[in-house]
Amino acid sequence: MNAAQIIANGLAGAGCRHAFGMPGGEVLALLDALRVAGIEFTLVKHENAGGYMAEGSWHATGAPGILLATIGPGVSNAVNTVANAYQEQVPLIVLTGCISHTMAAQFTHQVIDHVALFSSITKATLRVDQGTAAVMVDKALSIALSDPPGPVLLELPDEYLDAAHWQEPDRTPAAPKLAEAGNWADGSKTLQQARDMFAKAEKPIVLAGIGAVHHAATPAILELAEKHQVPVITTYKAKGILPEDHPMALGGHGLSPLSDKTILPLLAKSDCVILAGYDPIEMRSDWINPWQPENAIEIMHAANEHGMHRAAVRFVGDVGKALAALCAPNDPVWPDGEPAVAKAELARAFAIPDEWGPHQLFATLNAALPQDAITTVDTGAHRILLNQIWRCDHPETLLQSAAFCSMGVAVPLAIGYKRAAPDTPVLAVVGDAGFDMVAGDLATLREMQVPMVIVVPVDNSLALIEKKQTAMQLNAHGVRFAGSDIPVIAQAYGGIGEVIQSKDDLLSALADAWSRNTFTVLACPIDKSAYDGSF
Repeated sequence: MNAAQIIANGLAGAGCRHAFGMPGGEVLALLDALRVAGIEFTLVKHENAGGYMAEGSWHATGAPGILLATIGPGVSNAVNTVANAYQEQVPLIVLTGCISHTMAAQFTHQVIDHVALFSSITKATLRVDQGTAAVMVDKALSIALSDPPGPVLLELPDEYLDAAHWQEPDRTPAAPKLAEAGNWADGSKTLQQARDMFAKAEKPIVLAGIGAVHHAATPAILELAEKHQVPVITTYKAKGILPEDHPMALGGHGLSPLSDKTILPLLAKSDCVILAGYDPIEMRSDWINPWQPENAIEIMHAANEHGMHRAAVRFVGDVGKALAALCAPNDPVWPDGEPAVAKAELARAFAIPDEWGPHQLFATLNAALPQDAITTVDTGAHRILLNQIWRCDHPETLLQSAAFCSMGVAVPLAIGYKRAAPDTPVLAVVGDAGFDMVAGDLATLREMQVPMVIVVPVDNSLALIEKKQTAMQLNAHGVRFAGSDIPVIAQAYGGIGEVIQSKDDLLSALADAWSRNTFTVLACPIDKSAYDGSF
């Protein structure tokens, strides 16, 4: 076996069945090895989109995403998606080639220092040398999947593609290093201190984040909420960790000043804030030190070094097991009913008006989707409002870039999920500016010949940025644009395009879209002033 085959077999052994990218001469051996190993390759129109599609496949299957990109301009096109994977905790294997050190000393065409480019946005940059292919793919997988998950760059030099150089034994991949119990054991001072804090608490509250999702902590959070009537707040990435129609669920928060008016005072009142896999990278600056440190118990899936908040008790461990070990409060909690009051305030703040606009658009979509549907949402004003309106019954059913907050994510993320799970209904919600960024991805979607829905709120503006200009008493400048004819673009790429002007239009279009063998793009004109004061 040559090095490329060993790498491909290692990835296949980890459950990977999909790869995305755009090949070049230096990675053709890898491309063919992926095919032989049973890993389906999807040709994309830009490497950045390929990375987001790979992320979508990870959400669908649980196996690391694979991005294949050639040297120089190919892999450098992927900087945005790799940085996103780093901040969003996505296990992404970035496969690329490189030339030998000897050749690099005298040859410069397309040659850049990949390690220097990617070192700050990956968990590791690994280079295969002679006899190390099995070791390196093993390391790449273990590092990518270990807490916190993240991207790894794996380079294969062209000098080592000759089969004669490679006679390596088969290896069993090492298990990823997941958070363990650490000092959270019966009898430990840390556990006893946390138990004492929870037992004495009159106003405990859980704030759950991405670590709770990684550790599948829903059962433990559900037990705390139901058995002890502890309210649960989540970040956007953790929406659905407790079904959001549950009486104790207060929804996802972090970027909405309107919701913060209700949620931040509640956190300040709490005498026991239980941070369950919470990473504040998703939150805006008003979430710096939102509670008294002496009142916080922090259960981390990976050590936080951010400085956004402090806690009396902190440890790294299995989030679900740690929550289950907390025991119970001594007395009934929240005797004045503040969480119920907060839930009612949020319902009023984000009530759905009768007239057509973004509120009604998102509420109608949420209610009309098939029960097992997956939704992706792009960055912009629409994402913040959608997160406050949307109700998730399960985690990882509303996918987004919530830490890096990159535009142009929703469509390729949805395509990648649909590629890996073709029978699952998938919806992408993307603003008109974001749609223009990724229109070429419709060509990839066309070739898949599957039903997928893309909903585009059209306001011909970078509405979120324009809101910030208004708040700073600046003129609206550089944020408005002439709109594209989105239905015509969809049709040009082989899909169906429609303009939606009402709730009835939307319901009718959705009913038809799921039975087609192609994608549907629904352009939904809205007045951007509808966002004013709405989130």
